[in-house]
Order: sequence, then C-alpha cells, then structure tokens
Amino acid sequence: MRRIFTVLVLLLIFGQVCAQPAADISEYRVGVDDVLEISVLRPESWTTFVSVALDGNINFPYVGNVSVKDLTLTQIRSEIEKRLSDGYIKYPVVSVALRENRSKKFFVYGEVIKPGLYILEENMTVLKAISVSGGFTKYGSSSRVKILRLKPEGKGYQTIKVNIGEVVSGNSNADIPLSSGDIIVVSEGIF
Repeated sequence: MRRIFTVLVLLLIFGQVCAQPAADISEYRVGVDDVLEISVLRPESWTTFVSVALDGNINFPYVGNVSVKDLTLTQIRSEIEKRLSDGYIKYPVVSVALRENRSKKFFVYGEVIKPGLYILEENMTVLKAISVSGGFTKYGSSSRVKILRLKPEGKGYQTIKVNIGEVVSGNSNADIPLSSGDIIVVSEGIF
C-alpha cells in the first residue's frame, strides 16, 4: 500500500512539473553563430546541424544559402519547406530547433578575475555576470560598476550606473537585466 501511495505522489509531482509552461522559443530571433538543428521528416528522414554565418546565412542541402538572421524558427521552417517543395521534394515536412544560443553575448571589462566575452543566458543580470566572470579583483569596486548599452538609434552608448553593494544588501531593483551587446565595466575603487 505504501508503495502505491509513493508511486501516486511521484506521478502527481511529475504531472505538475510537466504542466509548467516552457519558455516560448517560437518567438526567438536567430542571430549570427546560433546553431540550428534542421530535420526533414518526410518523405525521407534526415537531420543536419548548421551554424549561422557572419552574413546571416546558413547553407542547406538542395536549396543552398538561406538568409535566417532575425527570423523566428517558424519562419525558417516555412522558408526551407517552400524551397524544398520548389522542385526538389514533394510535400516536405521540416522541423527547426535551436541547439545552441551563441548569438546573444555580453562583455565584462575591467577589475574582474576573468574579463571577456560571455554568452547571454536567460535572466542574466549584472550581479550574475560579475559572478560568471569570477568576481571582483582586489581592486574592483562594487560601487563603480556601469553598463554601456548601445543607444536605440545605434550610434554611441548610454551609460547605466549600478551599485552592486546595494544589490547584495537586498535591493533587487538595483540589479539590472542585461541585453545582448551590453558591456559591463568594473572600475577600480578609490582608496
């Protein structure tokens, strides 16, 4: 009886976990360096992995170059199906999945242990970015951190000051979410 109860509880928990909505990847816009898994499911099943080139194109069998930069996965699927059906395969069924998100990046510069380029993960904030980069050096100042973010018109940067000391003290509003292309600059403390 106890075993049945345990199985029922595990099934209930599993059902709750599976019922959680997944992140909506269908609206994701593909960028340079992203890796896609493209499968042709009908009439013959085959799969290929492609990386988005610097010019925003992928090279796909039978159809050649396909411009995919800034398209959603659904738009890419439709384009490949359309091109394949144009004289190559009758009624193709194609599936497109994001295998690796490599296009969304940010930089950490200055007084951190491992400055450099990092992949922007979901819900990445300044505090998380500094943690990923190894934390502050002995000269790094938690009150002298800023984000350089490209201006919407694309010329120049806007500066957003961040006080990591406030974030650590419990002010979660002071921890700014990052955007692709952000540059985090950690300056030396004034001694």
